[in-house]
Amino acid sequence: VQLVESGGGSVQPGGSLRLSCAASGITFSQYHITWVRQAPGKGPEWVSKINSDFNGDGKTYYADSVKGRFTASRDNAKNTLYLQMNNLKPEDTAVYYCATDLPDVGYYRGQGTQVTVSE
Repeated sequence: VQLVESGGGSVQPGGSLRLSCAASGITFSQYHITWVRQAPGKGPEWVSKINSDFNGDGKTYYADSVKGRFTASRDNAKNTLYLQMNNLKPEDTAVYYCATDLPDVGYYRGQGTQVTVSE
């Protein structure tokens, strides 16, 4: 099983980035996928969750800190999850991870992608 994040980078405040999470080794459509971020010196922060269309309601949920600015989506045909991030703020600076719960393994996340928002 692999979750591989990409799309991070450095942007100025107000800028945009689109992160991707490519999954392999799982039937992607059957899994709820979560975006989590971790800023330097801080603990993990839940960002968004997109439920499975197959096993769940297919809905997407967001933390209050990103609601209205971030949009999560999934393309089950491509086994890929996306996080469109608009109007980025310095406090969005963090390593962003996608994660899921695997049978017999539990919580599993990718290696992360760095997002830096600064002047």
